Amino acid sequence: MKSIKDLPTFNRPREKMAAQGPEALSDAELLSVILGSGVRGKNVMQVAQSILRTLAKQREKIELKSLLAIEGIGLAKACQVIASLEFARRRFSNDLLIIKKAKDVLPLIMPIADKKQEHFICLSLNGANEVIGNRVVTVGLLNSSQVHPREVFADAISDRAAFVIFAHNHPSGVLKPSPEDITINQQLIDAGKILGITALDHIIITKKGYLSFKEAGLM
Repeated sequence: MKSIKDLPTFNRPREKMAAQGPEALSDAELLSVILGSGVRGKNVMQVAQSILRTLAKQREKIELKSLLAIEGIGLAKACQVIASLEFARRRFSNDLLIIKKAKDVLPLIMPIADKKQEHFICLSLNGANEVIGNRVVTVGLLNSSQVHPREVFADAISDRAAFVIFAHNHPSGVLKPSPEDITINQQLIDAGKILGITALDHIIITKKGYLSFKEAGLM
């Protein structure tokens, strides 16, 4: 079994990429650059080919356990591949979700619907109403000391967001904003106006359904 070092310098993936650019590399060669080295009994190109065969079978989303099932692939290399794919998806995917109404937000916030603690989320949107950020700001009881405009808008500013949408869950299942919810919401709207970032909506979600502040006439 030949190793990468046995190949002529101009045929080695790293050197080839440096000389000709990533476009000149095959998928296996690109993957071998990510992996860096092979495993016992297999050189890096053979490992790359094994991974590519697995990727071909799982076009929707590659799972960590699928890579770990490949002979010789350990947690480190499996995580390298998964992380690289996720990084590329986040940075270069053109499939940005456009928000037109409250229901469009639900797939992004559904994971907190059944949480036993209150989670507060802030979504960042660009000028085309496309979601460019989705982050949990706080976990725990919602109050004005925890849900502070400084923390809520920090990432939205970094994202250069034009709009934001707030969301939080009610573990009690009650789809009604508390007085505290209304106070916090107004504080955030006012802070957004100062920053030049418009708050489009605030959604309360539970396992039973959701309530949109905008649809309810609360903002």
